[in-house]
Amino acid sequence: MLKLTKQNFAWQQLRRLSTAIRQTVEDEGDWFYSSEWWGTTSGGGDTVFRSISDNGNGVVSVVAYPSSKPENCYWGKTENWLQKRYEKMYPGDEQEGNFRILGYQWRNLHFNEETRQSTVKIMAAYRDSHPGSIYLMQQAECLAVPYVKSMVSAGLATIASCKFDLESAVCGRKPMKILCIGHGGGSIPLFLASKIQGAEVHIAEIDPVVISASVQAMGFPSYSVMTPSGSRAHSTPDPIQEVQWKGIHERIQLHESDAEKFLLENKNLYDLVFIDAYDGEDIFPHALWDPHSPFLNALTDQLHPEHGTVVVNLHSDVDFRDDDFIPPGSHLLPMGKYISKVCRSYKEALLGSKSSYNGLAFVVSVPWVCNTSLVVSRGLEKSNRDMVMRTIMSKSLVVENILDLPFSCMQYLKRGFTLVN
Repeated sequence: MLKLTKQNFAWQQLRRLSTAIRQTVEDEGDWFYSSEWWGTTSGGGDTVFRSISDNGNGVVSVVAYPSSKPENCYWGKTENWLQKRYEKMYPGDEQEGNFRILGYQWRNLHFNEETRQSTVKIMAAYRDSHPGSIYLMQQAECLAVPYVKSMVSAGLATIASCKFDLESAVCGRKPMKILCIGHGGGSIPLFLASKIQGAEVHIAEIDPVVISASVQAMGFPSYSVMTPSGSRAHSTPDPIQEVQWKGIHERIQLHESDAEKFLLENKNLYDLVFIDAYDGEDIFPHALWDPHSPFLNALTDQLHPEHGTVVVNLHSDVDFRDDDFIPPGSHLLPMGKYISKVCRSYKEALLGSKSSYNGLAFVVSVPWVCNTSLVVSRGLEKSNRDMVMRTIMSKSLVVENILDLPFSCMQYLKRGFTLVN
């Protein structure tokens, strides 16, 4: 979930030009395209999913907006990729016809009609033999929302700074256990599973309506959905989804579960944890940041003792002026109603004297929106702010290269970098 700050168009254009120099692949999730999916209070999009939540999220809806990228002159390459994958998996089924792309859309997940919980880009396709059957596929490499890029950049750059062999995990030579608390549209778990071959991603989402929205309207693979007993809801994947997601959806487990209950019942050891769990009232539940809660106690036990890293999305609850990008030399934590308490709670629970772990906690302010990413890591060596920041910035360049990212991690790490004391 995100909160938007006022935009300075000239700054946005300058930033786009500066980052385009490094990029070899265009970032279709660049903030430059946010005007396509942000929408207005008067509408402008088409509602493609709508249901009532019994878990505090009110009316859950998905709204679709047209996407200008990729242009249709590039669709043929993806159509050929789908066709070749299908022919390889199902030889002899040529009569089923070729794949055709209908187009691309932004899909926004809303709580209570107004709050934008998440945004993804989907591709819609069909087959010549079944033109009435439309197949949706979320574009896993397209991260549209700045705070999502901030969480991913901060988490991966930090764990890479903890002597964790991220490159081996990316290549599939080393396993990597990742937990996501809160699902939304599923952009973070899909991105991580598609980019890191050794990643096994578990998701705990309390609201079945949110799960349905992501699968039915946001192109998230249904084979990832789990039953309460821990088995796959679908014993075998749909043939088309197997073409789309083979090698990826097998490594994702989407559980309908309260976060506390999930941790208490599943004794895994996680390398990296992402927490984004605001509800329909835009509240981060106290049970997820109470330092004495069963949730944080369980998380303490299930976080890897040497390099375990937790990333939490928080609302800053302050508005920045157009030119209010924290100036050099000013390292102030943006203090919202709860943010300082949340930061201290996570640091105390995961790194405090009772847990006997070393490590550091820091926050970064997310550009263009009023969100803050909190990072607590057991593998960071204690040092001063500048030394820690240099280490993480250096590793962010490594992350960009080994994951072949279309965006710069550094721009999501340098703003308001502050150690939590």
